[in-house]
Amino acid sequence: MTLCFTGIRSFPKLWKSNPYLGLSLGHSYLSLFLKDRYGIREQQKWFSLKAVSAQNTKAVNLLVAKSRYLRKGEEGSNKEVSSDSHLFAAGAARKRSQMNPLREDHALPPVRNTIQLPTKPLTSEEWDKLKEDFKGKANFASWIISQMAHFRSSVDVAKSLLAWVAAKNNGIVGYDLLVRYLYLCVFHKQTSEVIDVYEIMKTRYKRLEPGAYTLLIQGLVHSDRWKEALLLLEDVKKVLIPSVRNYNDCIEGALLHQDVSLAWNLYQELLGHDLTPMLKTLKAFFDFGKNVKDKQYSNKLLDILLYLRNNHLYPEESFAHSIKTWFESVPGEQWKGQFITIKESGQCSGCGKTMESIHLSPEEYEFLKGEIMRDVIDGGDQYKKTTPQELKRFQSFVKCCPPFDIVIDGLNVAKTFPKVRESQVGEEELKIRDDKDDWSTRRRIRVWTHRTHGFRKKKHGVPNRGEELLDVVSQLAKQNLQLLVLGRKHMLTQHSRWRKDEMKKVQQQASCFFADNISEDDPFLLYATLHSGNHCKFITKDLMRDHKACLRNAKTQRLFFKWQQGHQLAIVNRLTRSKITFQHIPSYNTVVQTTGDSWHIPYDEDTVERYTYEVPTKWLCLHRKT
Repeated sequence: MTLCFTGIRSFPKLWKSNPYLGLSLGHSYLSLFLKDRYGIREQQKWFSLKAVSAQNTKAVNLLVAKSRYLRKGEEGSNKEVSSDSHLFAAGAARKRSQMNPLREDHALPPVRNTIQLPTKPLTSEEWDKLKEDFKGKANFASWIISQMAHFRSSVDVAKSLLAWVAAKNNGIVGYDLLVRYLYLCVFHKQTSEVIDVYEIMKTRYKRLEPGAYTLLIQGLVHSDRWKEALLLLEDVKKVLIPSVRNYNDCIEGALLHQDVSLAWNLYQELLGHDLTPMLKTLKAFFDFGKNVKDKQYSNKLLDILLYLRNNHLYPEESFAHSIKTWFESVPGEQWKGQFITIKESGQCSGCGKTMESIHLSPEEYEFLKGEIMRDVIDGGDQYKKTTPQELKRFQSFVKCCPPFDIVIDGLNVAKTFPKVRESQVGEEELKIRDDKDDWSTRRRIRVWTHRTHGFRKKKHGVPNRGEELLDVVSQLAKQNLQLLVLGRKHMLTQHSRWRKDEMKKVQQQASCFFADNISEDDPFLLYATLHSGNHCKFITKDLMRDHKACLRNAKTQRLFFKWQQGHQLAIVNRLTRSKITFQHIPSYNTVVQTTGDSWHIPYDEDTVERYTYEVPTKWLCLHRKT
């Protein structure tokens, strides 16, 4: 018998008469597919188809201030690094990765398709021919529907595939094929098709896996039967906590259908599960609020802004526009919004108000110091990289020294500077090399390279790390700063990388502690910096993410990041100058803040890729008109 498909409503004919309430192991790969597309939480895997020192404080501030400016003659040669960008500014990591000449992207070779996906519905004979051309080892129907989902093929094309499968299998269509078809229906907003698949699944299965629930909820909230999505949400609750996406879709559905009370109740329920709402969920409340003239609703929106502040969340650019539009729509408030940047001094370029300081209060500092000492120094995993005896020796060493102004990760800093590469040699040097047999010319090559590029002479291509570290220490020592250099014992052994005379000069200008070669120096760096006081800065390229993760709760982690931003100095890679320049430390805290008559909201630009350990550089300034 041949089945002719005129629409999804003929799908019930594809199923056997006896209800099938279980799922075979053959569909075990479905959860992975849905996890990639819908961000299913880890706990849902179970539910898959498969069973200060006053005299030196001024000197530190002077050092930071000087680091903000490049000499005029050097500005044109250092365009790769912006002096007004700090280490944690949005997009800084991307710029650093693009500047790294040794970095290569080793992408996996693309998987070669054995066949081309159809762009229009096929007949049964055409599907037969396509299957004959298929050379892969996977099941043809499963592979082709996966590719269709990946490339968002037409719903009609996918429907013709399911008709062909049903004709070949006595009216049976596999669960995985049906769910992937459902995904295409949801993506293309084919609401009527979503409802038909929902009816089939409701009849054939007692319970679905989370990915199918997510698709059905997302598809139903835009239909007249949106409240049935809430019934599916209740089904999910019987087994596990619904995902953030599930709540987001139901909240958007409630707002779309004007059920404001339900939307807020779902939002509070989401927060009650200690889940972080999606930014699009919060944006939906602001978009809806443009037409609501209600004081209680307005207060709830202000609470959302405080939630962003307390959790260090940053709205996307479109969300920032929604916030601006809502503020300016509030009757009688006379709010004015503009998109601005904050000056290095912390002053808003729009309204002139000064942002909150990046520096911790004495109470915050003492609290954070205690938490780091407990979770990272005493209770962390530092003994995997050092010994109790060595840590005790270091603590005794620090107590015998005066408070430090700057703590230097010696090995890390010595590796900051790039190596000489042939592509970095200019035309002038290439011309000189034509006479390479002349001894005096070879000497001029070395001198010219050193003066023009700021690189160190190397023996057989090995960089002189000791000289590079000495340069940093010498420049800081001229500022009359109390310095601590942390290193490892191998740095004291005569080697082409570490010359004894240079390391001796380092020890003459700074206190030094050299740990065992197997030791990790980050815990030592944190201990010395915190022990020295709130004025002390540290220099390393390490972003301390592992140590931040050791802290017990999100509040302490955010406090650590705030302290880190205000204390970590980063060296700007020098390519053509001898003087070392440091990226400036931000003076203000990048977080949502308000004074009552003003709001300042940092937001993510659409065109800037921001890593999780970076902060935005663009702000929305809102203030009342006077």
